[in-house]
Amino acid sequence: MRANVIKVHFQRLCSAVVKKQERDTMSTSPKIISVKSTLNRSGFDSAKEAASILRAGGVIAVPTDTIYGVAALAQHSDAVLRLFQLKRRDAGKPVAICVHDVADISLWAEVSIPETLLRQLFPGPVTAVFCRTPRLNPALNPLTNLVGVRVPDSDFIRETAKRCGGPLALTSANVSSEMSTLTVKEFQSLWPHLDAVFDGGDLSVSGFHREGSTVIDFSLPGCFRILREGCVPHQCRKLLQEFHLKEVQQL
Repeated sequence: MRANVIKVHFQRLCSAVVKKQERDTMSTSPKIISVKSTLNRSGFDSAKEAASILRAGGVIAVPTDTIYGVAALAQHSDAVLRLFQLKRRDAGKPVAICVHDVADISLWAEVSIPETLLRQLFPGPVTAVFCRTPRLNPALNPLTNLVGVRVPDSDFIRETAKRCGGPLALTSANVSSEMSTLTVKEFQSLWPHLDAVFDGGDLSVSGFHREGSTVIDFSLPGCFRILREGCVPHQCRKLLQEFHLKEVQQL
């Protein structure tokens, strides 16, 4: 009963925040900003601009190491509500967070696997699910005590997270239940609800696929459960078995 009340309240808040944002927005077309490697000056400038928008409560589209994503500052409650609303995402379906480095994960999640394993999984196309810490914004995924964490193999998004000084709420750039996207034009219907679109080109040319990251639940120590096969399930299973973790069907 309590969960249903929270869910209804959350959805009402989502609707109110987005309606206000739409009233305040003068243009239906966001800025389209080309993303280049953060190893050069223009790449750092793109990450700096992305972080500036996010810190102000904005919601942006970004390329990741798998598919295009939509990001907001995880600790900014209004931005999180906007993110859920533009995705038309049910409050019971959590979104992951993205951090700059493996060392940042323990601030937001109770890590239950060895650091050596963590550093073999990340950076990479994996989402690791742990119990969340009290430090994480309670408005993010309010119906669960778990959180999925990503450290993408993407200089741009990791530099953006670093400049934000906190985790990004990150989910796929599509309406929930629709196909994942590999180019910015594939999610053009979301553009009116975004503050900027960071264009990293066609992600499929780098061998990326629409499956997204492999999602692994580590919330029970010594065990793992693959919640979504994603793009690297076989590699992950092999690695986790080498660390003597037991695969289970339910945690």
